[in-house]
Amino acid sequence: MIWTIFVILVILWLLGLLGHVGNLIHIVLVIAVIVLIYNLLTSRRGVS
Repeated sequence: MIWTIFVILVILWLLGLLGHVGNLIHIVLVIAVIVLIYNLLTSRRGVS
C-alpha cells in the first residue's frame, strides 16, 4: 500500500516537472521521500 502511494507521488512529481507546476513539485517530492523513509523504518521494525 505504501509503495503504491510512493510510486504515485513520484509519477505526479515527474509530471509536475514536465508541466512546470512550481512549488507543488517540491511538496510532492518531499511527501514521497517521507513516505519512503517511513516505509523503510517500519519494515525494519517488523523484521527485528
